[in-house]
Amino acid sequence: MIAGTLDITYACVRGILLGRTALRTLQSVASGLLGRAVLEGGWATAALGLMLHFTIALGAATVYYLASRKIALMVSRPVLSGLLFGALVYLFMSRVVVPLSAAPFRIPLTLLDLAVHMFFIGLPIGLAVSRYAK
Repeated sequence: MIAGTLDITYACVRGILLGRTALRTLQSVASGLLGRAVLEGGWATAALGLMLHFTIALGAATVYYLASRKIALMVSRPVLSGLLFGALVYLFMSRVVVPLSAAPFRIPLTLLDLAVHMFFIGLPIGLAVSRYAK
C-alpha cells in the first residue's frame, strides 16, 4: 500500500505539473484495459484506474515476497534488493506490460521515472518484506 500510494501520488503530481488532471492520470492507468474508451467514463474509469494501480502494486509486492522466500539476499539486503527490484518493475511495466496493453501511449525511459520506481516502489517493498516476512 505504501509503494502504491507513493507511486500514484507522484504520477498525479507529475501529471498536474504537466497540465493534466488527476482524473486523467488515473484514467491513463485504466486505459491499459479499456484503451481510448477510458476518456468517456469520467470518475468511474478513474476509480477503475486507481483499483488497477493498487492491484499492480500488490502484485509487485507479492512477486518480491515470493522471490524472497527463495533468495535470502532479498530479506538480508532489502535496500539493495528493493532498489534493483524497483528498476526491474519499471523496465517490465514500460517495455512489456504497457506495450502489450490497450494503452494508447508508450512510456519513455527517463532517469526520474527510474528513480521513482526504485525509491517509491522497490525500496518500500523491500523494506516491508524484510521487516515483516521473516
